[in-house]
Amino acid sequence: MDPQAIITGAQDALTVRRVFGDPIQTDSITIIPVASIAGGGGGGRGEGAERGAGFGIKARPAGVYVIRDGDARWRPAVDVNRIVLGGQLVAITALITLRPILMRWLGSRSAAG
Repeated sequence: MDPQAIITGAQDALTVRRVFGDPIQTDSITIIPVASIAGGGGGGRGEGAERGAGFGIKARPAGVYVIRDGDARWRPAVDVNRIVLGGQLVAITALITLRPILMRWLGSRSAAG
């Protein structure tokens, strides 16, 4: 694989069009989708004259710009998976933190009674 071809492909992949999608127009409203894009690549040389290279892209929606009557507003995308993961982490932390407190409180109540 030609490393220059990989670099050219990466440049073509990481364009403004990937970040700002094609505008969507309806009546007097224009919507411009926006994404967060990250990419990386690498290459190396194996035994003899063999070479290898690769490139990867990660994209996730960031939100949209809504343009109505000349007024642009930003509407962020909601990542439900991230919200659920955050809730799970808070619940686990609460259980780990509150268990010793609850056990001590129950132990002192049974000793007093």
